[in-house]
Amino acid sequence: MRTEIKPIRPDRTLLRQAVTDRIKTYIIDNRLKPGDPLPTEAELCEALNASRSSLREAIKTLAALDIVEVRHGSGTFVGRLSLSALVESLTFRGLLSPEDDLRALLDLVEVRQLFEEGMAAQIIERLDGEHLADLEQATAELEQCPPGSAAQVEADRKFHQLLMQPLGNQLISQLTGAFWDVHAIVAPYLGMSSPAEDADTVAAHRAMVEAARGRDADAFAAAVVAHYAPVRRRIAAAGRA
Repeated sequence: MRTEIKPIRPDRTLLRQAVTDRIKTYIIDNRLKPGDPLPTEAELCEALNASRSSLREAIKTLAALDIVEVRHGSGTFVGRLSLSALVESLTFRGLLSPEDDLRALLDLVEVRQLFEEGMAAQIIERLDGEHLADLEQATAELEQCPPGSAAQVEADRKFHQLLMQPLGNQLISQLTGAFWDVHAIVAPYLGMSSPAEDADTVAAHRAMVEAARGRDADAFAAAVVAHYAPVRRRIAAAGRA
């Protein structure tokens, strides 16, 4: 049974932030899930004693954060609750200030390495033959891409998304996407990678696949460290420059 939204004093009009907070409280109290419908605009306005303009502003704020989703002609629903707002914030900061985003990129590198290195055993355990074949194909594409090209970056992104798929963890998958979205913005400031770095990166991907196929968690973790070493060096060099 859903929690009722308690009306407030009729002489008080909620501002946008207050309306926003009450809607979030309603979602939490009723344990709504992504895709569940919210009350109609009229019902929310009456229950919250809020004006339509305040309510609509609150809905826009929540929609931008992916907390709610407005489906024209159908109503308002609980959103996917993704990290889209985080990704947009990080990538926009990269456009405004490359120096700040070098820090953000390094932070994301550390988080991604922490996930892949720390969850080596779980990743290997859940990679089946089909996933390994997909990773083999992604590695082959990476080897064929021109070094330092946009195609190589995209192939790298595809590899890591495939790597994390079997975990079924949406947060990790979204952070993986966030890393590459920010990387695409900051990459021009990192300078060109050297042939040796490109070779090391490709070799690290191949080593991850071989370690996964051999069910060797230690070798997999070592390959993860080797993979992120070149980009760490390039970020450090760009920061000094």
